[in-house]
Amino acid sequence: MAATPVIVAIDGPSGTGKSSTSKAVAIRLGLGFLDTGAQYRAMTWWMLSNGIDVDDPAAVAAASAKPTIVSGTDPQAPTITVDGTDVSVPIRGREVTAAVSAVSAVPEVRARITELQRSIAAEAPAGIVVEGRDIGTTVLPNADLKVFLTASPEARAARRSGELRGKEAADLASTREALIKRDAADAGRKTSPMAKAADAVEVDTTELTLDEVVACVVGLVEERRRPLR
Repeated sequence: MAATPVIVAIDGPSGTGKSSTSKAVAIRLGLGFLDTGAQYRAMTWWMLSNGIDVDDPAAVAAASAKPTIVSGTDPQAPTITVDGTDVSVPIRGREVTAAVSAVSAVPEVRARITELQRSIAAEAPAGIVVEGRDIGTTVLPNADLKVFLTASPEARAARRSGELRGKEAADLASTREALIKRDAADAGRKTSPMAKAADAVEVDTTELTLDEVVACVVGLVEERRRPLR
């Protein structure tokens, strides 16, 4: 008998292991995977590439319906394209990282991306793991399981610096400062701020290995599924 489809929302700030955990959980359980942050980064990349002033909310709002963003949900090989162009590499650059909070705060952008995220989750045949910053609170408030990952600023900065390459690499102090600034912006925005859902399970990943975090989340999913069998 096939397992009941399940929707898992994993939220939290950068550097807590959201993406790695979400992909691994999806692979372990045979679910789809959606990196919602990549969608906001893709929108930001398009704005920057097309000369839109990302510090002008009205200009961003007016252009937000133009790009076509498509997310592949295979956790083994997730993809993200904008108007047919693979942007998986450029959306991780520092320019996009510096501008994504401003673009993400525009209500029209959030409405457009949220609608896209909900349609992807609804169409996932076996279920899906969706990771982001407002999934459990705004995008999928009826998710079967909500998890909020946290970690100390130092641990998050070390992980984030480890993800950067070449000239994009930064020292720990500046990375930590950038993370704290991004958190403040995302938690303080008026539309769908980053927050832990009231019914989310909080997992502090500071002292945990990736395997330990994945095992924890998989266990939580299986607990939620058990009564449905």
